[in-house]
Amino acid sequence: MSEHEANTVETAVAFDEFRRNFEAFRETNDQRLAEIERRGADCLSEEKLTRIDKALDESKAQLDAALLRSRRPALGADAGLGEPWRREHKAAFQAYMRGGDPQGLKLIEAKALSAGSGPDGGYLVPAAAEVEILRRMAQVSPIRAIASVRAIANAGFKKAFSKSGPQAAWVGETASRTMSDTPVLADLSIPTFELSATPAATQTLLDDAVVDVEQWIADEVATAFAEQEGTAFVSGDGSGKPKGFMAETTVANGSWAWGKLGYVATGEDGALPASNPSDVLVDLVYALKAGYRQNARFVMSRATQAAIRKLKTTTGEYLWQPPAVAGGEASLMNFPVVEAEDMPGIASAACAIAFGDFQRGYLIVDRTGIRVLRDPYTSKPYVLFYTTKRVGGGVQDYDAIKLLKFAAS
Repeated sequence: MSEHEANTVETAVAFDEFRRNFEAFRETNDQRLAEIERRGADCLSEEKLTRIDKALDESKAQLDAALLRSRRPALGADAGLGEPWRREHKAAFQAYMRGGDPQGLKLIEAKALSAGSGPDGGYLVPAAAEVEILRRMAQVSPIRAIASVRAIANAGFKKAFSKSGPQAAWVGETASRTMSDTPVLADLSIPTFELSATPAATQTLLDDAVVDVEQWIADEVATAFAEQEGTAFVSGDGSGKPKGFMAETTVANGSWAWGKLGYVATGEDGALPASNPSDVLVDLVYALKAGYRQNARFVMSRATQAAIRKLKTTTGEYLWQPPAVAGGEASLMNFPVVEAEDMPGIASAACAIAFGDFQRGYLIVDRTGIRVLRDPYTSKPYVLFYTTKRVGGGVQDYDAIKLLKFAAS
């Protein structure tokens, strides 16, 4: 059985276990609610539900990991090497990684008019490896997977935009044209910051001709990069790292103004309302303008999701539904749910749930090029590979994201 076939089988097994755990969760929760209606909460049912809830979370984590492995193609020897210069770059990169010979990469980057150099910033990884690293990061980093991503060649991204959008009006063929209102313009400026990882290898590993060093570097850095930037895209303060959407100033949605994110309060400090708790989710959905709801999704941590999936409609149907197929998304009120472990949990005054069109609301900018600098001296007998990329992020439309705040007001 090939590795791909084994990963496919593993994914199917993990998905079946996840479905069984959800059915057990639903049955136990229904029993718990029925007992509460009859005589109050039963501690045994509560403990059983907690155990099943934990098993459900664990099986979902296993399913996510299996899906990630099954979707990871190998960087084969001929991947993305249609043009001669790509083959030259791959061969030169292999020579540098294995033996530290930079001459081939220097010639290639000189032809490309690259400003990089070994002593300063390292050498660019081949294009196929860069594409694969970014693709894997999108699978691990939840916000990268749903936000807008733009590649740039400069140190940052800037554009002017109208806060109210372009003005338009209907006019007759011979009717006089009236001047539209002067648009209120603002600057969107997103700088990039350096993200680094330093995987280590033995010279024996590098001398092994079977080992594809591009595959190895992608395996080593993709997850590390994704975890760091995933945290920054949610809660980064913008100092030395991208600014996350949760770091923006928040205000009650009725007082919303550009430059702030609006929130809907649950009415209970650190909790959902005891009566009709799902109503606040409806309020959150409709706090977002109709044009944004078409591509909207919920973003929350796994712990918050565990609390939300207990909610039911007045007809007894669960608001949270598991994915129908392996690789699908869970849904809440028919909107996709994205798990982001960097989101705050349910607590006093915490904005634990975000809802919006993140493709319009949040922009990630990647400066083209991932660089590697070989260091065989610092940690002998290991060879270190100082790997860097530049990335930035920030809210680009403050009207596209709303928050649910677990507070009285």
